Amino acid sequence: MKTCKHCATPFTPVRPLQAVCSARCAGRLVKEQKKAEIATTRARKQALKRIPDLIREAQTEFNKWVRARDHAQPCISCGKPPGDMTQLHAGRDAGHYRSTGSAAHLRFHEDNCHAQCVQCNQWKAGNAVDYRLGLLARIGVKRVEALEADNKPHKWTREQLENVKQFYRTKLKALQAERTE
Repeated sequence: MKTCKHCATPFTPVRPLQAVCSARCAGRLVKEQKKAEIATTRARKQALKRIPDLIREAQTEFNKWVRARDHAQPCISCGKPPGDMTQLHAGRDAGHYRSTGSAAHLRFHEDNCHAQCVQCNQWKAGNAVDYRLGLLARIGVKRVEALEADNKPHKWTREQLENVKQFYRTKLKALQAERTE
């Protein structure tokens, strides 16, 4: 007598090296093994990701949330109304007031990033002067000055980046659910 590797019931093997009691248990055992293999492969791939890869993934989720948060707002720099929202980004970028190159610690700061038209963000290098004027009107002088004065360096860790990614993914889902109600 042997014990089935899937359902743990005792059975008499018909063939040598038989590990399961029936074809049904064999199919289920194979499915479980494939699921386990996929999970371990996914975990190994996640462990191989470098910090820049994790930053990119977190930035993508953050930018999606910013575009969703400001979907009805005009461009922070030029005041252009939002375009056709059925397209991928609808002609909107998540533009940073202080760039991610010069102030990487403010990369995921909600006051530092707002919906901006592609022309201002990409073609006019962020349109910084008009961005500041729009930012003053939207969040106020104290918060803008706090952004400008914030120069403390920050080194992102894997855990922080994974938390940021998950936080903004959850926040985006909540915002979308709120809008559909």
